[in-house]
Amino acid sequence: MKADPQYAPEHLALEAVRRLGPEAAAWAERMRADNPGRTPDQLADLAIKRFTTVARISGAVSGATGLPGAVLDVGVLAWNQARMVLHISAAFGHDPCAPERATDLLVLQRVHKMAQTARLALGVAAGRERAEHLFAGAGNRPLSGVMLRLGVKLAQMAGVRAAKRMFAKVIPGASIVLGTWVNSAATKDLARRSREQFKQAPAEPERSLSPGR
Repeated sequence: MKADPQYAPEHLALEAVRRLGPEAAAWAERMRADNPGRTPDQLADLAIKRFTTVARISGAVSGATGLPGAVLDVGVLAWNQARMVLHISAAFGHDPCAPERATDLLVLQRVHKMAQTARLALGVAAGRERAEHLFAGAGNRPLSGVMLRLGVKLAQMAGVRAAKRMFAKVIPGASIVLGTWVNSAATKDLARRSREQFKQAPAEPERSLSPGR
């Protein structure tokens, strides 16, 4: 993501589905086996409570300051939020490992307004991952400029209010005060949108992330 900050949310979404999708699928299967009477809504409640707590705690205990610490903090928040969305999708019977979940992540996290635009951006990002030579000069750019672009993109993905959290971390002491409520509020808002989408949407034929398909 540091090498290609313009597409940081897309890279994170692709990697989240690859790494976290199987975990979410296994969790949903285990929960249904252990508690066959629980409804999808109840399973979603469990996931939301779990990851909202994680977001709240991470916001409170994060002690890193300065721009690198700020980028790390919003990156962790965006990653945990992606994890939550995939768990909610699994709770409502959607495949969290399907490529379309990366599209859902970007739309739900308001990186893109429309699924079609998100799919196109994901296709571009996937192609850029395979073309590492395009990033050969990334290391020559000023680190502060790269990290600022990366931080802004990840803050956008984690929620608009998380941007305030990122810049507050540059000021020592402000991060602890704002961390808990900002992380929690952004995650709760995303949880509400995710529940609404996956509860209403029937399981759909999954699509490839390749451009033009």
